[in-house]
Amino acid sequence: MKISSDNSLDPSHSASHPLAIHDLTVAYHRKPVLWDIDLDIPEGKLVGIVGPNGAGKSTLIKACMDLIPRASGEIKIYGEPYKKQRSLVGYVPQRESVDWDFPVSAQDVVAMGMYQKIGWFRSVKKKHLQKAKEVLDHVGIGHLANRQISQLSGGQQQRVFLARALAQDAKFYMMDEPFAAVDAATERAIVTLLHELKDQGKTCMVVHHDLATVAEYFDWVVLLNMRVVKAGPTEDVFTKENLMKTYGGKLSLLDEAAEAVSRGKSHK
Repeated sequence: MKISSDNSLDPSHSASHPLAIHDLTVAYHRKPVLWDIDLDIPEGKLVGIVGPNGAGKSTLIKACMDLIPRASGEIKIYGEPYKKQRSLVGYVPQRESVDWDFPVSAQDVVAMGMYQKIGWFRSVKKKHLQKAKEVLDHVGIGHLANRQISQLSGGQQQRVFLARALAQDAKFYMMDEPFAAVDAATERAIVTLLHELKDQGKTCMVVHHDLATVAEYFDWVVLLNMRVVKAGPTEDVFTKENLMKTYGGKLSLLDEAAEAVSRGKSHK
């Protein structure tokens, strides 16, 4: 594939895809973290990004949102650069990357998701706060709307950021390990929410670390270890052979992978 002279992606990357990546390389201190990534994410799917620690999963999401520089490559959201399509993208960051001591309420955090509609430097109106409260109700923590985020549990904090992403009313959601270190009730709530978004025709790309639930949660998967090992429908891609290539023969992980594949087949 070649990048054309007008700086657009090769035509084989369709502008109808929520995400199209061509020849992406990201390096830290001259050491590649992602290398030669070529990937199209189809619309209306629940997509799991799966791979070992250090595989570049979070880096991939950050590169897609221009949060980190890239050494080479093109990334398009529905055929345009991210900066032109911000309003179409909802983002749920890793909880560890958030300053939870910042003095702000859950409702205020959710209202931040509407700033592009409200307008920067414009005041948040009563209707926006009401919308934020409704979204918090939807994720099951409306009663905590006025609680400072530092006073919330880990699962409640995660729900706040899910609510903020929902308030954006995006078409394409990128979530960086939303299931990490949450309670069982929050995990079920996230799964329900993902399916609601899919039913609305929206696309969710989720960094995920629990191999045992991949086949249950996602209908499309990207196996990543610096490069894309394999990407496609979960039933085709999430196999022991492909997981061995992705995880490099680490026995404990491969045992878990074998169990995950077996579970995935039993769900069919």
